[in-house]
Amino acid sequence: MKSGIHPDYHPVVFRDRAADFAFLTRSTAASDRTIEWSDGRTYPLIDVEISSASHPFYTGTARVVDTAGRVERFNRRYRS
Repeated sequence: MKSGIHPDYHPVVFRDRAADFAFLTRSTAASDRTIEWSDGRTYPLIDVEISSASHPFYTGTARVVDTAGRVERFNRRYRS
């Protein structure tokens, strides 16, 4: 590989503020904020709005939309 053309790949902590969940992984993302992790080291911190800890698909709290009921209500309301 050519040197100097690839971004810096380093450990980063991603924190889901909605679910109070954080995980340490490697990324090319950069941040000015840092956090001290459980291993005693300081890592860059990136806050995310949603992760697998708070996303309805992964948590099983997804709402099922009753499309048939909506169509029936529309037909009752506007086609009768």
